Amino acid sequence: MKLRTGLDKLVADDFSAVGKRRVGLLVHPAAVDSQLRHAWDLFRAADHVSVGALFGPQHGLMGQTQDNMIEWEGSRHGKTGIPVNSLYGRHRKPTPETLADIDLLVIDLQDVGARYYTFIWTMLLCLEACAEADVAVMVLDRPNPLGGMVTEGNVLHPDFRSFVGLAPIPMRHGMTIGELARFFVHWRELDVELQVIWADGWQRGQDFAATGLPWVLPSPNMPTLETAFVYPGGCMLEGTMLSEGRGTTRPFEIFGAPYVDGDALAQRLGSLELPGVFFRPLEFEPTFHKFAGQVCGGVQVHVTDRIVFESVLTYTAAISFIREMWPDDFAWKEPPYEYETVKLPIDILAGGEQWRRDVETLRSPLAMKAEWKGKLLNFKVLTESFRHYGS
Repeated sequence: MKLRTGLDKLVADDFSAVGKRRVGLLVHPAAVDSQLRHAWDLFRAADHVSVGALFGPQHGLMGQTQDNMIEWEGSRHGKTGIPVNSLYGRHRKPTPETLADIDLLVIDLQDVGARYYTFIWTMLLCLEACAEADVAVMVLDRPNPLGGMVTEGNVLHPDFRSFVGLAPIPMRHGMTIGELARFFVHWRELDVELQVIWADGWQRGQDFAATGLPWVLPSPNMPTLETAFVYPGGCMLEGTMLSEGRGTTRPFEIFGAPYVDGDALAQRLGSLELPGVFFRPLEFEPTFHKFAGQVCGGVQVHVTDRIVFESVLTYTAAISFIREMWPDDFAWKEPPYEYETVKLPIDILAGGEQWRRDVETLRSPLAMKAEWKGKLLNFKVLTESFRHYGS
């Protein structure tokens, strides 16, 4: 069976599931069908569909805002005059005013399978707002690009909720955005009408490369599927004063700092014999963000086997070793970060203080991984009934 996303199915069915309801549309650049037609263009071209408002998550409706933590303001769509509402700025949750003229909020966002990726939290806040405003929600589902079989890392502790984690899910969650929507409604006990248009032809064992779908970068620093595979661990670099490769052509795959000896780091990481990965030493010069214009030493993570590669374990080891090898230079990033002004960014990314404390006490990354297993199993049991796709 040829894979069809929720958007593909809705278009093929001539938007019949929308009916005569006035629509709000939450999308980003990757909200495209299998022919690379954007959802907004398809909705606008449908004669019997009325769109009353547009909403954009972090980085904007069309991914126009580069870098991290750069807010954007709403406006009006130039050709139609329809309001374009920012959900990453003054308001991260739709206001009653922005929902006043719609009956249905349609959400089409390509997630990348990691807890820190803010689009799923924008969806959760939309579900809450729509429950309060008596507006129905339709989620157009898409495959998890990492597949749906594997979970990794720490499960979020409720004391460390933030815009990079608002629900108790692990760093790599293994669910689709539609499955998460169902789980969020249950977990938050939301009284909202939710309909998920499921993707046809996807199985949990498939990563994005197996789908045959075109990859469109959902945010400016998620350019390739390779980026998505390293991201569940690589995003932890944002909680440090190491460059995570923003300002290079391979963000999150490349990382380091001016004081890092790439050869020494690659040799140390290679000695762990981690599965499915090779570490290549290199030097790089970011064009923006941390260490812009400075030559950094570091490594590039080359994933040699996606099936066995463990991103969270890999980057836990990398950060641990850099802190151990260059203790006088290494530093954690200070707040603010993603609207959190008190807690350390590394703690909200990790979902608690224990990950950082383990790194600071030089605990083995393999021992840290062993402690995650029980909570990952509990998460799988908790979410089992919300997983739509088979293996």
